[in-house]
Amino acid sequence: MEVVADQGQKFWEKPLSELNNDEWEKLCDGCGRCCLKKVVDEESEAINYTRVVCKYFLEESSSCQCYKDRSELVPDCLNVKTMDLAATNWMPSTCAYRLRFDNQPLFDWHPLIAGSREQMDEQGISIKGRAVSEEYVHPEGLDEHIIQWVES
Repeated sequence: MEVVADQGQKFWEKPLSELNNDEWEKLCDGCGRCCLKKVVDEESEAINYTRVVCKYFLEESSSCQCYKDRSELVPDCLNVKTMDLAATNWMPSTCAYRLRFDNQPLFDWHPLIAGSREQMDEQGISIKGRAVSEEYVHPEGLDEHIIQWVES
């Protein structure tokens, strides 16, 4: 069933500021990239993704097992809804929140458009099968897990 806003507009086409809480949550594609640990290069200040994911990320459902309490359990967990969206450079270029902040449409593989996460997984957008839990990586060894994501 397609979720449509007033005047026939799909809610994912509305500006972020007009989304209600339910629409905001549904906008997330569940790729998991925001749950990956990142390393900032001290010289260039570039943000590098690692293949190390938060221990609370559930790969099968592409969700956080402690979503409501994540800020208390993981103090550096970023809450996209409360952050300054103008500072989205750490977010992947495929992120729905970043795209909508920049007034760009969602990609065709986004679950809201495609109807499932299958295309997203097939195109390598999600971290499914490509990440390792932080429980198995020493915090000082994050540099050894830096990766480059292929952008859509």
